[in-house]
Amino acid sequence: MVNKDQVEGVGKQVKGAVKDAVGGATGDTSMQVDGKLDKAEGKVQKGVGDVKSDAARKLEE
Repeated sequence: MVNKDQVEGVGKQVKGAVKDAVGGATGDTSMQVDGKLDKAEGKVQKGVGDVKSDAARKLEE
């Protein structure tokens, strides 16, 4: 079962990867740093969603 945190987390990771790549290609270090931060935030949010999903699955068992 996929939850909101997992979906939003993956979305932030993708957004961050794009920003990081564009920043690197254009030499915009500020955009690159923003991208890296977005990716990290997305990983954390997805991790929270994974824990919630695992907990919900275990409660159902």
